[in-house]
Order: sequence, then structure tokens, then C-alpha cells
Amino acid sequence: MNLSSFKNFTDTLKEQEQIMPVLFIGHGSPMNGIEDTIFSRNWAQMAKDIPTPNAVLVISAHWLSKGAKITAMDFPKTIHDFGGFPPELFAVQYPAPGNPILAKETAGLIHSTQVELDHDWGLDHGTWTVVRHMYPHANIPVLQLSIDYTKAPQWHYDLAKEIHALRKKGVLIIGSGNMVHNLRMVAWDKLNEPEYGYDWALTMNEKFKQLISSRDYTSLINYESLGTAAKLAIPTSEHYLPLLYTLGLSDSKDAISFFNDKAVGGSLTMTSVKIGQSQV
Repeated sequence: MNLSSFKNFTDTLKEQEQIMPVLFIGHGSPMNGIEDTIFSRNWAQMAKDIPTPNAVLVISAHWLSKGAKITAMDFPKTIHDFGGFPPELFAVQYPAPGNPILAKETAGLIHSTQVELDHDWGLDHGTWTVVRHMYPHANIPVLQLSIDYTKAPQWHYDLAKEIHALRKKGVLIIGSGNMVHNLRMVAWDKLNEPEYGYDWALTMNEKFKQLISSRDYTSLINYESLGTAAKLAIPTSEHYLPLLYTLGLSDSKDAISFFNDKAVGGSLTMTSVKIGQSQV
């Protein structure tokens, strides 16, 4: 694909009979970007199970901004926003194109706030470590929508509803974070122990799944009212908020399923959600 093929992108994207599903993906360690793990294999399989998207829009835990922004460059750079990992991880480039036209249309769909067209960010590891397994040829446009850290959870959920129309045009929207994410309490000596989780982490993981399955999104938006275990699971909100975008994009008739439902290192879960389109 080249830029000329994207020139009239939104004009040629017709509303589809079957709208794209929405994903929340627990991305975990950046090493999942280069390792063959159960998580990365399931990401690759998910791409085979769903329709091939016309573009991918990711809300990543790792792009926090004051005010909302969307990447609008022709070719977003690969951002290595981490430290202490092997050189092979820093060497990875994911050269997927962007799509300025789609960025402008997406910004135009959002009326609750002004969305800045950004030319400085790129694709952070919350995006490329996942998407490179799903679309290894880097031939599908990839954009990121930032998380405005000054806003409350309800605001993020409501904003997601404004971009629902993108699902009808074949855009795959992914929230990338982790439902349970407490790095300060990671049991580093248990990282290689399969599915090791503290009691509170496993309890909240099951609670989150139950609330998602029953579509009790109000409780999920007001997660700070879910008790001590929730405060341990979500000490800061950035890895949790991408889930609220996914839920905000859902329809009442969408099928809901879970994958990569495993704990890691005691205080993290990789649990991921697919909303829309029955499992193959």
C-alpha cells in the first residue's frame, strides 16, 4: 500500500453490514512484542478470526496528554518507551503507515472536546507490541488516540461513544492496557510461575469479567467504589481507562468473550475482551 491508495480513504469506506468488533487487550510486558508467548499467539489468532480492518485505532495506556490528541502523520515512528530491556526489543521497527484523513475524520466525530491533530507522537509499545503480531506486514494504517489524564472515567467512556461510527467503516478500535496492573507489587521471583496471582488480583479479575459480562458498565466506570481489592488492582488509572473506551464502543447486542485470561507475577492480569462478532 502507498499513500495514494489512502487519498480518498473515508470516501471509499462504505458502511458495512457487519460492523467491526472492538478489543481490549492486556498488553503486559514489552517483551511480548518479540517473544512467542501464549499472549502473542492469541493476538495473531485474533487477527485471523476477525475481518481484516481498513485501519486500526488504538487507545494506549502509554499516551497520556493534557487534552485529547490523535496521531495524524503519514508515517508514525516506532516509540521505544521503556528501559532495561534487551537490545533486540529496541531494534524493532513497526513501519505501518498512518492516515491523516482518517485522523481528521475521527477528530471531527468528537464534539465533547477539541481533538488536536498530532505530528509528534507515533506508536508506543502499548500499540506496536500487540499490532505487529496481528498484522506483521505493517500494511494497515495504525493511529493512536491519546488519553486526556485530566478527565474523569465517565468522560472517557462517553467520548468513546462518539467514535462508534468508525466500527461501521471497518476500523478496528483497540483499548490497550491491563485490567489489573500494580507494578509496585509484582512478585518478580514468580514471573515464570504460570498464572500466579495474588488473591486480590484474582478476585478483581473475576469481578471485572462478571461486570463486563452483565454489562454493568456503571460499576466499572465507578471502579473506585468497588473496594480495597479494586484500589490494589488499579492504583493509577492509565492501564484501566482503555477498557472503558472499549465498553463505550459496545452495542447491547454485541457478543462478549474473553481471551488471554491469565495472571502474571501476582499483581498483573492479561485478561482481554472481544466485543462484537461471535467467536469463530
